[in-house]
Amino acid sequence: MTEQTIIRILKTFIILGICLIILGHSLLAGNYLSDSMGVHGIMISAVCIAVGVLFSLPTKIYLTILLMKMESDLKAHNKQS
Repeated sequence: MTEQTIIRILKTFIILGICLIILGHSLLAGNYLSDSMGVHGIMISAVCIAVGVLFSLPTKIYLTILLMKMESDLKAHNKQS
């Protein structure tokens, strides 16, 4: 896979993770599931938030490292010119 494909996949995971975090928060704040399902509704909301964090956090770290590598390569290329 090329770097552009990896970056596109990681950006998709970041967006999906943020959407899951927002969904979990809205389910908790709106009392949609906690009123009708009790503890199980709260657990479903917490799982949405946890999976969202798992999707978004490591990909952000990887993208940051990848962008720092690309920046250092560009600076090294500019120094040679």
